[in-house]
Amino acid sequence: MNKMVITRWENHLLTAWFSGKEPVELGIEEKSSILGNIYIGKVSNIIKNLNCAFVNFAPDRIGYYSFYDNPVSLFADGKERSLKCGDEIIVQVAKDAMKTKDPVLSGNLNFTGKYAVLTAGKTLIGFSSKITDRSWKEEIRPQLEEILGCEAGLIVRTNAYGHREELVRETKLLLEQFHQIKKDASYRTCYSLLREAEPEYLKSLRGCPQGTLEEVITDQRDVYETIRQYLELYDPESISKLRFYEDKMVSLTALYSLHSVMDQACQKRVWLKSGGYLIIEYTEAMTVIDVNTGKYSGNKKQAEAIRMVNLEAGKEIARQLRLRNISGMILIDFINMKNPDDKAELLEALRGFVKSDPVKTTVVDMTQLDLVELTRKKEKKPLWEQLHQTERHTQES
Repeated sequence: MNKMVITRWENHLLTAWFSGKEPVELGIEEKSSILGNIYIGKVSNIIKNLNCAFVNFAPDRIGYYSFYDNPVSLFADGKERSLKCGDEIIVQVAKDAMKTKDPVLSGNLNFTGKYAVLTAGKTLIGFSSKITDRSWKEEIRPQLEEILGCEAGLIVRTNAYGHREELVRETKLLLEQFHQIKKDASYRTCYSLLREAEPEYLKSLRGCPQGTLEEVITDQRDVYETIRQYLELYDPESISKLRFYEDKMVSLTALYSLHSVMDQACQKRVWLKSGGYLIIEYTEAMTVIDVNTGKYSGNKKQAEAIRMVNLEAGKEIARQLRLRNISGMILIDFINMKNPDDKAELLEALRGFVKSDPVKTTVVDMTQLDLVELTRKKEKKPLWEQLHQTERHTQES
């Protein structure tokens, strides 16, 4: 079961997920992020040889707009034509600005719900790879196609399985939101913010696997009200799991030892119960994790001791990837094992450990140098970068 705790952390919101008493995910709300926002932008420049355009979505802000990813543009006036400089189009921020790169803009608008993601700009209906019941998918598909027509596509999330009525109701609701965006764009001025992305804590709540939410607890009144409204609309059965924390004697931060949790999540060294430890290093290209036997003092033979420490390390690495939101390419240097069966067991166990991660994580293989390769989908900045940005904003203010 999962417990969600939301409180204030140095003038920012901190969201912490716990599985039992163990923290499994941390996130700092970035007030400066525009990821997911929908604007009316104006095409400022078209670069034909790069097959792209640059679009101003605010008077002093510009974004990159790929024609390859956006073969059809959504014009603010609702008319279809060839794109040219000066045209006003509806765009969504698909990627935040990164270092010297401008934000990436998309005309394929996404509207995310608990059971599905509506994709305006793509008309295909896809299903989460975790839904393996083919007959259920084929049974629901015609009904979804009838609702969507040729207007939009849909990605059916894992939570939708077994919840046909809720999925249908939400699909209609998401389509109405898309219609409202197009209607608003027809009379709003250029650079208008048509839709502000929902807070990160709501996105995280949506991603919680169906039936695993134990409690949502916060000491922030505005957060409590926002979550209550969301649950009333999308998940009324879970309203009883929402609690407002009012104890003046013990803060929510102290109750869940969040200072200690955050400190440990930023440490380079992570100790294992066996006495072994991990070293987590961030580089420009990838994250590198080294596994060491450390203070292991068991009585088992060396080969069996190494096997046990590696398996324990694999489980902890899966937790740390989610806890710190480590993404991109990850290289793990486990303790060397000579037995091929032990290596195969480790890879299989690691694949099982990462299955519970809501962010797609793939165990690729073990190289000839016995280094294990992983990839984890990039959805938001890693925790260390979120904290760095928080500290910078605090200093500036």
